[in-house]
Amino acid sequence: MRMFRIGDKVVSRDKLVDALEAILEDRESGATQEEAARHAGVQRSFVSFLETLGEVRRGPKVALVAFPVNNVGEIRALAEEYALDFVLVLSQDERESIESGDATEVFNRLLETLAALREFDTVVLAASNWRVETLEKILGAEIVGIPLGPSPLRHAVELDAVELRSILDAVMNTQRGPRGRTGRVGQALKDAADLAGRWTQSRKSSA
Repeated sequence: MRMFRIGDKVVSRDKLVDALEAILEDRESGATQEEAARHAGVQRSFVSFLETLGEVRRGPKVALVAFPVNNVGEIRALAEEYALDFVLVLSQDERESIESGDATEVFNRLLETLAALREFDTVVLAASNWRVETLEKILGAEIVGIPLGPSPLRHAVELDAVELRSILDAVMNTQRGPRGRTGRVGQALKDAADLAGRWTQSRKSSA
């Protein structure tokens, strides 16, 4: 536990971090700034300042799904630059590793992921033309499709990073009407991020 001596006071870094996380979790779950401030015993202006200090971006909730691509590192770095809410980018080897796993587990996770993606305003999807067309019909979210080739696509394709950047610029700058941020939606976005991580973890564990 890291302590700071400030004059006649001793301040715990861990206590501060825990308090800040609690405020942000309250806000993410749908609490107003006033409610989060009251719960933490601070002024509302402090919550506002905290959000401004840590803000990465504003705008719609955007997910990126791309497979199979051979410039995975470049695309993931671009997604991180734009601070996307959900990122699932796979090479052909990674996709094959996942597909060779337990069929029931893969199917269940696929259904969970599809359900999670419905919470996003926009899903940028780079895949074979059949998959793009199919997911456009399944998902309620707006789909921006980038066809990588005809189905079945069994080899990795280079995803044009310049084109993707142009698409993300357009998506991020699109003005949308206000959409209520309920606790269910906030938790759904967190679950979606966890799902993206689970796809990669399962690929690593089966490798």
